[in-house]
Amino acid sequence: MRLGSKSKNKFLLNLNIKNQNIQNDFLNKITDATKTVNAKVMLGDSTVKELSTFDPKNIEKFFNHIITSLNDWSSQGISYSYNDDIRRIFVKFEVMEEEFVISLHVSVQFHVLLYYKPEQKVLLLQKELSEIIDRTAESDSNYSVEGNKIILQKLQELGSDKINEQNLFELFYNDENLSKILSKKIENSQDNEILQLNNRKKELLQQLDDLLLETFQTSQILIDEQKLVNGEEGCLCNIDIEHLEDNSKHGLFDPDLITDEFQQKIDKRINQIIASMDN
Repeated sequence: MRLGSKSKNKFLLNLNIKNQNIQNDFLNKITDATKTVNAKVMLGDSTVKELSTFDPKNIEKFFNHIITSLNDWSSQGISYSYNDDIRRIFVKFEVMEEEFVISLHVSVQFHVLLYYKPEQKVLLLQKELSEIIDRTAESDSNYSVEGNKIILQKLQELGSDKINEQNLFELFYNDENLSKILSKKIENSQDNEILQLNNRKKELLQQLDDLLLETFQTSQILIDEQKLVNGEEGCLCNIDIEHLEDNSKHGLFDPDLITDEFQQKIDKRINQIIASMDN
């Protein structure tokens, strides 16, 4: 049973009011934690522009505060979800009051955008990389042809010259030693200058990766779990009460099962959440 859902039960209606206050406090805290600052970045075409970003460590700091406040609730700590350019920081809490389980899920979802640091070094590395790519373009084409010849020759030696592309992939995947031998042969087929240029190309790409800068953007709004799954920006704060029966949790149950004694215990737990948001 999720707080905020429609109900005619007096106790749940009172909890819904508290839940609304918790959500408002949570949104205010996240709005403060994701307050943006201006930062200069460089695009791939060397254009420098200014954009807004925030520091995700502020979200972690707030979530750690909640973890400390709810120290008698069970939690796995702060978790992270990565999906392409979408990132999520979340914590799930749970506490039992005999036959009832109260859970809290807080989460913030945001986009991560990559740019280069606005440094002269980026331009120099890009220029050198472009020159190497131009110099090795013809060699790379010849390298591919020569590589195919070497692979075909090796397959003929193994009696597998009529092998198809899928089986070839499986052969290399299952025989790591064969894959290493062929890679070495293909690499040795290149002349020394091209080898040096290709090694330099790898170095330049790594140096450019090291000069990448992450920027972050989100929407300072509350979203539901479906929007969270769909990858939308925003934050979530859900409280659920479940009834434990035969070692199984049930979200749908008769609210009349919550006796006066359990109401006091559950209300105390909800007040703990309120206190964790207020401090």
